[in-house]
This record gives sequence, structure tokens and C-alpha cells, in this order.
Amino acid sequence: MQSVRIYEMPACKMVSSGTGMFGEGNFNLLDEWLSSQKRGLFPKDFLFWAGEGFVWLYMYEDGMNVPNEFEIIDFKGGLYAVATDIDQKTDKGLMDTEIDQFLSENGFKRDTSRSELGNIITPPLAKKIMGYEQMDYYIPIKAK
Repeated sequence: MQSVRIYEMPACKMVSSGTGMFGEGNFNLLDEWLSSQKRGLFPKDFLFWAGEGFVWLYMYEDGMNVPNEFEIIDFKGGLYAVATDIDQKTDKGLMDTEIDQFLSENGFKRDTSRSELGNIITPPLAKKIMGYEQMDYYIPIKAK
């Protein structure tokens, strides 16, 4: 069984928190705003490391009421290799090795021009039962 899957994200608009950390102003505000959004079948929020902090993104839809504190940005989209593991307990080296092997065997390579993304996939009820959250890691890829 393969534990890496390929996912294509469309080019779209995203609501951006700007760079920050959890527990700080815009991150707290975005977390509160996200909680008011209807939960869908597929993820709409993604996080990436921007060198000095995280940037939290949420897929924008026309007519959405976005607080003035957030910018709406263009998101390039593209192909991603996705692997799932436990949030904050992932052996990133082992996961990267598995992803790189999968990519090599299937005609892909990493696309370092785009940021890696993360998304917590565990619903609150499941987290309460399991005691932890699972996270999808999105690695940008392109054809060799």
C-alpha cells in the first residue's frame, strides 16, 4: 500500500493571516474567523513556514465576509505529494525519504519554487477520542 498520494490544488484566491505565530494577534483572529466557517469535506486551510513565522491560508470564495485585518492573495496551486502523520510528532527525515522514493519511482521531483503546506485533518471529536491530531503534509512537486 502506498502512503503517499498526489493532489492537485487549483490556482485560487486565499485569505492570508500574514506572518505570525499561534497565540498572537492575527493568528488568534484567523482561528476565531475559521471557526465560524462551514466545515467542508475537503480542506480549505493550509499553513506554511515563511522563515520568521507561519502563514495561515484559507481558500477564498466570492461573497465571503473577510475581516479587514487579512489580505486576499493569489495562490499558484499545482501538484503536491501528500503524506499523513501525527501533528508535531512526525519523523520528518523518514517521511521525506519515503516521499522522495515515491517521487523518483513515479516520474516526479520536488518543486522548490513553492512552499510546503500543512493541514490538520482530524475533526475535534476524533481528536478528543484519539488524544492527538493527524496532519497532511503537502510537498510541491513537478514532472522530472
